[in-house]
Amino acid sequence: MPVLPDRSTRHSTVAMALRTAALVNALADPAAGPEEIAAVLLAHGEPAPVAVTPEDVTAMRGAAAPLREVCAAASADEAAALLNILLAAHTGPLRLTAHGGTAPWHPHADADDDAPWAAWFLASGCLALTVLLWERQAPPGRTCASASCGNVFVAHGSGPERRYCSRRCATRERVAAHRRARTATAPGVD
Repeated sequence: MPVLPDRSTRHSTVAMALRTAALVNALADPAAGPEEIAAVLLAHGEPAPVAVTPEDVTAMRGAAAPLREVCAAASADEAAALLNILLAAHTGPLRLTAHGGTAPWHPHADADDDAPWAAWFLASGCLALTVLLWERQAPPGRTCASASCGNVFVAHGSGPERRYCSRRCATRERVAAHRRARTATAPGVD
């Protein structure tokens, strides 16, 4: 997980989207508890101490599901439709906050600075994915193409479209395809 020490960098759209994807992936693991989720939050710039309860984790899992759907959207139109539903149902008025001077000014779409983790996660995730879709005019995320993975990742940057969440997944799939091709063309193989 990337560590974002710079106060302003941790509030960039890409940083917020990367945090959203990391939380969606961590929350997909049924064994992930408060400590694991707090570790993700800390790794993505939340100031210590981060107090996450088992109830927070349960509620955050519920918030992660629709964000995963946005990342899995096949088109910008589909992602926008999903985001519009989420924005209407789960965000408050857009506002700027500096958390009493402890952070640089940045936007929030949750009800207030003391919103529960799940409400904050869903609202901030929607905001980040919305801005990425707006900037790129493409789905803001993807689901890893590796059948053995299922993680979501943020589609950002230039270059060819990514299919895998990591080099590890891409390499594993390339090696498996190579082995299948070699086995299929080997003499004496039916």
